[in-house]
Amino acid sequence: MTPRPRDVVCISSIDWDFIWQGHQEIMSTFAEQGHRVLFVENTGVRAPRARDLPRVRQRIRNWWRGTKGFRQERPNLFVYSPLLLPLPYSRVARSINRLLLSRALRRWMRATGFYQPIVWTFLPTPIALDLIADLDPALTIYYCIDDLAASSPGARRIAASERQLFEQADLVFVTSEKLRERAARASRHVHLFPFGVNFERFDRVRHAPAPAPPDLQALARPVVGYLGGLHQWVDQELIAAVAARMPEATFALVGPAQMDVSTLERCPNVRLLGQRAHDVVPAYVKGFDVGIVPYRVAEYTLNVYPTKLNEYLVMGIPVVATDLPEIRRFNAEHGPVVAVASDADAFSTAIRQALNDSAPQDVARRVAVAHENSWESRIAAMNRLIDEALDRRAAASQRWEETLRRVYRETRAPVVQTLVAIAAVYLVLFHTNAVWWAASPLRIEAPLAPADAIVVFGGGVGESGKAGGGTEERVQHAVEVYKAGFAPRLLFSTGYLYSFPEAESMRSLAMQQGVPADAIVLEQRATDTHQNVVFTRDLLRARGWRSVLLVSSPYHMRRALLAWRKEAPEVRVIPTPPPRSQFYDHARGASFEQLRGIAHEYLAIGWYWLRGWV
Repeated sequence: MTPRPRDVVCISSIDWDFIWQGHQEIMSTFAEQGHRVLFVENTGVRAPRARDLPRVRQRIRNWWRGTKGFRQERPNLFVYSPLLLPLPYSRVARSINRLLLSRALRRWMRATGFYQPIVWTFLPTPIALDLIADLDPALTIYYCIDDLAASSPGARRIAASERQLFEQADLVFVTSEKLRERAARASRHVHLFPFGVNFERFDRVRHAPAPAPPDLQALARPVVGYLGGLHQWVDQELIAAVAARMPEATFALVGPAQMDVSTLERCPNVRLLGQRAHDVVPAYVKGFDVGIVPYRVAEYTLNVYPTKLNEYLVMGIPVVATDLPEIRRFNAEHGPVVAVASDADAFSTAIRQALNDSAPQDVARRVAVAHENSWESRIAAMNRLIDEALDRRAAASQRWEETLRRVYRETRAPVVQTLVAIAAVYLVLFHTNAVWWAASPLRIEAPLAPADAIVVFGGGVGESGKAGGGTEERVQHAVEVYKAGFAPRLLFSTGYLYSFPEAESMRSLAMQQGVPADAIVLEQRATDTHQNVVFTRDLLRARGWRSVLLVSSPYHMRRALLAWRKEAPEVRVIPTPPPRSQFYDHARGASFEQLRGIAHEYLAIGWYWLRGWV
């Protein structure tokens, strides 16, 4: 059955021109099947090092040879080489990279008509999660092929974002049993798909009469071959030791050197042939007499399924490998197809035995095992899972009307109850006198009595909290009390700066109403009730005044008297609020500003108590 055409954005962990692996194989197959694919090259799992400079230069070249980094490699397959800040776990770099990547991808998708694609990621990095969120995919697939957190110290921080991706992805594919066990702890949609082999391409070369490549033909036989990058997980010491034990054989290593290989270069019967073009790789494998998988056994390789394994077997050649869990599992599934050796002596012995193990039935058995592990069968199974997941999503979206009605039915009663409660609270607060009943403990007033001074707190205290709120009415009331002869002087306390310093404005208002300047004292530092009390107390003590008539907001009196009692218990304070407060004027119910002012007073008393001010 031909898969339904779809658009795929692949977030790759390697570049397109890197060693040919499952990344390129799967996406090339999708393109050949009629799907449109955008292959986003590696955005990194760690900060770059000095040895990564050639890759950085290559990335710049790749970006330059495309259009804003985009290029078409073959029909239906496009490659994007992004230029990003190489700090995958920096929050600032992540934000910048997300902006750059998302904007570039959205523009390209608009230009090509990509809408709601499937996102297939090999990377579990934070930026991959960001892209998935921004692209709004029809489906999210994570193909976990390595334990990236164990690949290098700089990549250990990837574990958190990988767990998040396990949880979010619609499908999780893994290449090894250990990876499956780890993924299954966070996802219910995990499927084991080890890397396969392009069986048809390799099998075609196997049957072709063409000789081996010239550089391989020139080598003394037997040829023990290795295919793949010479990276940190290749056990160079093991290869060198085995080569020393087998001087009659030539060890041909086909692949790029990704680290210092001087140990191998010193071996007289080891040949480093370097990287070869993808289309000639089968011919090199055909020229091997034995294929080897000489990986170190380490935390990282415990999760590795060697891609080259099936590429050796499809050519019918015997294989010798180190004792990796996936090799053991492979033999358990297919029979003892691969020889396993744990040290140089065992490895060389296994190779010698393998050189004599090429009977027709043995060759046919290896080819048959490779056929079972072909990319064709792997991708067909993947496509079935993808179609099923898309069908489930489509069915879920088609049931939206029924779901919406059910949700409304289920939430109708709680919504009505909530609306009734909100309406009741609204009526109580804004259309009854409940607020003023609750605020009555804040309001304190005493009969006028003679005192040493009339103290007036600034206009915003106890009301709006802003300068000028009740200035004129407080000054007016203070002047009336002064003229009535209850105190010989006025003390204005406020540090607010309105159009002019508020204390200066209050003095001017009092003088305009006949209060002499020498009867007025100003305190111009206080900006809250506590400071008003403390700074006024100091002025009273300096002048020997021991009683005051206090003029402030009517609903501020409780807090002010508590503060006076704490900071100046020796001063007799007579609460004298203005008889009418514009801010708190009301008939029935309260305004939002009045509610806020009263709530502020209660909260301020609690705060003052915590601070030890009352």
